[in-house]
Amino acid sequence: MTSWQITRVFAGTLILISLLVGAPASPFYHSAYWLWLTAFVGANLLQSGLTKWCPMEIFMRKLGMRGGE
Repeated sequence: MTSWQITRVFAGTLILISLLVGAPASPFYHSAYWLWLTAFVGANLLQSGLTKWCPMEIFMRKLGMRGGE
């Protein structure tokens, strides 16, 4: 997998987990404050799409992952 693929899988996983524990209708509900994580990840995805700059991808490349297009 390339760094951009891993970044998107990681972001999607964080969104799903935060919805699982943050949505009141979920059987795993913990606190509505978890929805702030969903908003944070979504804002970072929007920023990344507009600027083509993503700190997570930079971090992944420094760990040795190959870059994507």
